[in-house]
Amino acid sequence: MEKLKLLLLALFFGFSINTWAQKTDVSGVVLDDKGIPLPAANVLEKGTSNTVTTDFDGKFRISVSNKNATLVFSFIGFEDQPVKLDGTKTNLSIKLQSGTTNLEQVVVVGYGKGSRKNLTTAVTSIKADELNRGAISDVGQLLQGKVSGLNISSSGDPTKTASVVLRGASTLNSSQGPFYVIDGVPGVDISIISPDDIATIDVLKDAAATAIYGNRAANGVIMVTTKRGSKDRTQIAYNGYYGFEEVSNELNMMNADQLRAFTTKNNLNFTPENDKGANTDWQKEILRSRRAVSSSHNISMSGGGEHGNYTASITSIQKEGVLLKSDFSRVIARLSVDQYAFDDKLKIGLNVTNSTSNYTNVPQRNTVLLQAVSHLPVSPVRNPDGSFFENFVSTGYFNPVALIEHGTDETKTNNLVGNITAELKLPWGFTYNLNVAHQRLSTSHGEFYDSYYSRYNSANFYNNPDPPQTKTLINFGVNGSALRNSYDNTNNIVESFLNWDKTLGGHKIKAVLGYSWQENTYGDGFQATATNFPVDNVGYNNLALSNYTSVNGYVVNFGDSKAYQKTRLIGEFVRLNYGYKDKYLLQGTLRRDGGSMFGANNRWGFFPSVGGAWRVDKENFMKNQNFFTDLKFRGSYGVTGNSSGFNAYTAQFISGSVGTFYYNGQQIGAYGPNQAANPDLKWEKTATANVGVDFSILKGKITGSVDVYDKKTTDMIFNYAVNPVLVPVGTIVANGGTMSNKGIEVSLGATPVKTANFSWSTNLNLASNKNRIVKLTNPLFIGGDSIRRVQPDGGGQTGSTLQIFKEGKPLGQFFTLKYAGKDANGVSQYYDKNGNLTTTPLNGVDYHYVGDAQPKLLLGWGNTFTYKKFDLSVFFRGVFGNKIFNATRADLFRPSTAMTTNILVDAQDESPNDLNSYKYSSRFIEDGSYLRLDNMTLGYNFGKVGKFIQSVRVYETINNLFVITKYSGIDPEVEQGGTAPGVDSNNFYPKTRTFMFGLNVIF
Repeated sequence: MEKLKLLLLALFFGFSINTWAQKTDVSGVVLDDKGIPLPAANVLEKGTSNTVTTDFDGKFRISVSNKNATLVFSFIGFEDQPVKLDGTKTNLSIKLQSGTTNLEQVVVVGYGKGSRKNLTTAVTSIKADELNRGAISDVGQLLQGKVSGLNISSSGDPTKTASVVLRGASTLNSSQGPFYVIDGVPGVDISIISPDDIATIDVLKDAAATAIYGNRAANGVIMVTTKRGSKDRTQIAYNGYYGFEEVSNELNMMNADQLRAFTTKNNLNFTPENDKGANTDWQKEILRSRRAVSSSHNISMSGGGEHGNYTASITSIQKEGVLLKSDFSRVIARLSVDQYAFDDKLKIGLNVTNSTSNYTNVPQRNTVLLQAVSHLPVSPVRNPDGSFFENFVSTGYFNPVALIEHGTDETKTNNLVGNITAELKLPWGFTYNLNVAHQRLSTSHGEFYDSYYSRYNSANFYNNPDPPQTKTLINFGVNGSALRNSYDNTNNIVESFLNWDKTLGGHKIKAVLGYSWQENTYGDGFQATATNFPVDNVGYNNLALSNYTSVNGYVVNFGDSKAYQKTRLIGEFVRLNYGYKDKYLLQGTLRRDGGSMFGANNRWGFFPSVGGAWRVDKENFMKNQNFFTDLKFRGSYGVTGNSSGFNAYTAQFISGSVGTFYYNGQQIGAYGPNQAANPDLKWEKTATANVGVDFSILKGKITGSVDVYDKKTTDMIFNYAVNPVLVPVGTIVANGGTMSNKGIEVSLGATPVKTANFSWSTNLNLASNKNRIVKLTNPLFIGGDSIRRVQPDGGGQTGSTLQIFKEGKPLGQFFTLKYAGKDANGVSQYYDKNGNLTTTPLNGVDYHYVGDAQPKLLLGWGNTFTYKKFDLSVFFRGVFGNKIFNATRADLFRPSTAMTTNILVDAQDESPNDLNSYKYSSRFIEDGSYLRLDNMTLGYNFGKVGKFIQSVRVYETINNLFVITKYSGIDPEVEQGGTAPGVDSNNFYPKTRTFMFGLNVIF
């Protein structure tokens, strides 16, 4: 019996030792060669797939199989460092040395993570400290110039988000932006994330990388990973800045003396109603009297224990616009908790983010901008009695300051995203994941135009919409006009997937099999308008005080009849990665997606992809060379879909109001079809072939990648004009077009200088894309192979269009009159369709192809210098080879109307007798190329200060310090997204220059 007890005791002791040997907790911190923590560094137990990444403080914690295991630490730009534990090391401080390749970096891909060295696809990763600095609240602007092939354009308007286009436009529909995935939750509104909460951003470019998201991936996928807490210690951090903005440029309009001299020279006379002897700079009058102020404050807390971690943060952003009544504020609160259970085999995560935003918009913004440049400087802002000066007799002549003062335009949003995740480690290398998410966006919008607006003649008060929309008349009713709407959009998502990660000798297998379900509800709310208010100070908050029924003919606008929609997306997906000895890599993906918004006969689509890579540096014949540290060739092909830009009713038959008809002495409202059904409407599909090379040379001092791609969208969806005999409505949303994008992208990084006290690192990215509409027809389309479009409708320009959709031409092809100088009488002349000169050209007939709005080259060039505790970063961004149609300049180039509207100084040599001088033509197409010093930041890190402060850094940033360009408009960064790129049409909010002071403190 005693022997049996001793045996059991020995077995128990042996089992305990074996258990302890199989599981040892190791923690520590990973630093760079200057002692600064490295977030997102990779920690791998050698010989296994057991890996973790460091948090944003460089902290890590990993359970290894035995106390003598070897850990391998790696990070982009640094040499790998193996560390053998030897049974005693459980708390480590690892300092990596610069010089390795970025191929070792861990990147986030759809439904999993992977090492960059084993990627077969085109993915660009940006860490938090590489993002653009400045008074930036929009994530799109954070990435401007940082990713090759990502074309981002933004204005100075704080209430407007940037346009983002990856590898050229893939569709003629309005939605061309990429699909965002935040912490694994697909389709999240990117505005919900605070820039200070971002850890990394991974941009998935080619179809082989994005096909795992199937029907939503045609425009690329951007994966955002937020910061997580550390298990080792509690940390409190503060990040904040204060800045001010000023207009960096304005149009060179004539002042009162210049305009008076011009009119006198040309025998033109101001009307007494306009000429009050003033000298008003109307562009300055609509600006704030002081510089616009911006500020941001972010406080975060993070920490954890042996079986969990947490992160909580709150961010407050305030950003004034330079125009009067233009500002933006946002408060973002975020909580993230990870809890481990069952011997850390189960991880439960809870993530909740809530963003509340307030937008104060300039009332009738685009009309204000137009009036500010066209208003006569001889007219004053106010009369001697303090009232606003107006000339209600002149057509379309409105005081822009009065428009702002007597109008209100406000929007409030509340954006909530919450998700619960579960990750369960199973035997044999399997891991099961569940993600349940809920998103809710609530918007409340109100507009109020007081009784002052009723004094304007509604027969000539036009709005001034962004292209390609055409201006329309606005009626402000009687005694004030109000609009109020409130809508909710909700998305519910359930995703479940199983991962398998197994190493069998030299074979590595990673697989994922999953299911995705998403139901979206849009426009759940109401809208109403009213007029005839007893007083002006009620605003839009109390529509019940109106007496609209007494206004003859007034009809309440209850909003879009198709505002409420419900859609459902269901997907099943599988991905398999295989690697042999880390040399030969293969990946295959297949996703099957269904969408309720498409025709009943074609709601399901299949989106496959395949990719392969060869790590040449791992071959035996490369062992004796010292030039390449890493060298990998890769190629891929895949198909993705597009479900954005289409609504729940796109393929449905819809009836509604179609005007009136005369019956029995009365005009009777008519009801009939206004949208045709198309049960055969199917997915747009975008196929991308990509070949690339990743390399690192001279022991990691120079790294880079080159990608060449061919992207083609087929079955492109468009609202085609059709024969009314076949389709009574006359139009139908159908498949038919094809669009092509071909391009090359280059990314380079280097550290030319590195000493004990000084270093210089530089990164350059270049991208060139060629876009073409290959096909624009379907069997029912009766409009030929082209569609003229974009009609700004400037004065005297009715019927003039600027661009064309044309087979064989790019999106953004300018198609207009071709300017041929002046004739003998000093009158502008043009080439007719046959190449002959004419002074009476016909719109749409004597048009020529005269330039492309899309750039030939995008450039981003960043430099970082460090000297002891000082750091300086300088970032340039450039766009080259694109054309801009300066319709603003054309509309201000009318010398014959100088007595009623202001003109540009450049028009001083024009003759008022030349009534052709302002016609939209190639004369107003300009080179849109520019090189901008986008960002310059100088910082100083004090390091540890006292007992409780771990780090203090102060910095100063200047945005948009200067721009080198030949463009004569306010700024060459004109809208590059949408279907009317490169058109500057009296609605470009002034670009600003920002000066900012910031503070980062870690406790």
